[in-house]
Amino acid sequence: MTSRPVLYSFRRCPYAMRARLAISISRLTVELREVVLRDKPPSMLEASPKGTVPVLVAGDRVIEESDEIMFWALRQSDPENWLQPWRENRPAVEALIVENDGPFKRHLDRYKYPVRYPDENIVAEEQRDAALEILAGWDSLIGRGGWLFGEEVSVADMALLPFVRQYAHVDKDWFDDQPIPAVKDWLERFLASDRFKAIMPKFDQWEEGTDGVAFPA
Repeated sequence: MTSRPVLYSFRRCPYAMRARLAISISRLTVELREVVLRDKPPSMLEASPKGTVPVLVAGDRVIEESDEIMFWALRQSDPENWLQPWRENRPAVEALIVENDGPFKRHLDRYKYPVRYPDENIVAEEQRDAALEILAGWDSLIGRGGWLFGEEVSVADMALLPFVRQYAHVDKDWFDDQPIPAVKDWLERFLASDRFKAIMPKFDQWEEGTDGVAFPA
């Protein structure tokens, strides 16, 4: 199986989710190696010393950024045209991904895990509300056609949705009460979709020296 590209992944990590989404929809097949973050395998650390997932090893190439893994897969095969908005308006797509990976993720982490930042005097509710302001902007975009760039799903949607899922699940009752109807519908459709279910089976921890699993199955 090692002749296939190898994806080091962690099931619940939103960065790894977005990588798996693109690989799954592209109909490529990789060898998935499920990682337990407190017990990172030496082969992953050798390929990527920074020790974060996802990591894709394709021959001599190592891709350490989740958005780059998405584009790696979709440039080879894009049956649902996820890259079409990117081709038509690359700066807008990239700006949304930067907003998600920068300020939105920063607020999300400090809302979900305030104890990790003892020197910052974090007020979780302030971080929650700052992230909500970003979601309100996305709500306006989604409200026009159901997705960030109109009536068809794109790479931008799939890059952002795993993080919105994580945000919503911190306090689902509170999230459900917020005035972002388009975002809530967008997230519900994603969570109910076959594309989401296809990337979320439970995987056993990969053991060094063994084969991973073919993904998608």
